[in-house]
Amino acid sequence: MCTPPHRRDVGAYALGVLGAADAFRFEEHLEACPRCAGGVAELGGVAAALGRYARLTPPGIDPVVRAGPGLVRRATRAVAAGRRRTRRRRLVLVAAAVVLASGALFAVPGAGQGPERWTAVDRISGMTAVVTAGAREWGAEVGLEVSGVPESGVCSLVAVGRGGDEETVATWSSAAPGEAPIRLSGGAALRPGAIDRFEVRTAAGRRLLRLTR
Repeated sequence: MCTPPHRRDVGAYALGVLGAADAFRFEEHLEACPRCAGGVAELGGVAAALGRYARLTPPGIDPVVRAGPGLVRRATRAVAAGRRRTRRRRLVLVAAAVVLASGALFAVPGAGQGPERWTAVDRISGMTAVVTAGAREWGAEVGLEVSGVPESGVCSLVAVGRGGDEETVATWSSAAPGEAPIRLSGGAALRPGAIDRFEVRTAAGRRLLRLTR
């Protein structure tokens, strides 16, 4: 059951500010609550961005500044631009869903070359994954085959661009360690040539596997 305290803890857990005992209890709740697990996955990018911001702030400079008129105007423009990007991304994902519904998962009709591949093997856990991305007018059509996920819970496939941009391509629930191979499909606004790597992450944002070309 998803209660208001659980929904409140989603942000705290994603940012890593829950105490050890509360985090343990919340992780038990995540295993049975796709809604909270999805919220944690969505906030993973925010936590990563805050971490990068903190690391890039020069020593001796306060990373939090007083909001003046100029900052407010810039923030307002940034929010408006973000909303426009969100609308465009939703259109891209809708187009991807239509294409994938046609059953053409890995084919790239009309493209000058075949789909590109990213692979990875974790020799310690035995986890393996293959990602295939084909170019489309709206970005990339992505297929994933993964096996040997070392733990149960919600996982996500994230595309990382050459400039550091991140997009969550697909999410799924791993029932148990060592289950049968899982095959998923999704879409990304990034074109295959602009993707540096893919990562398989837990709902908390911990990386399980890094896939390279």
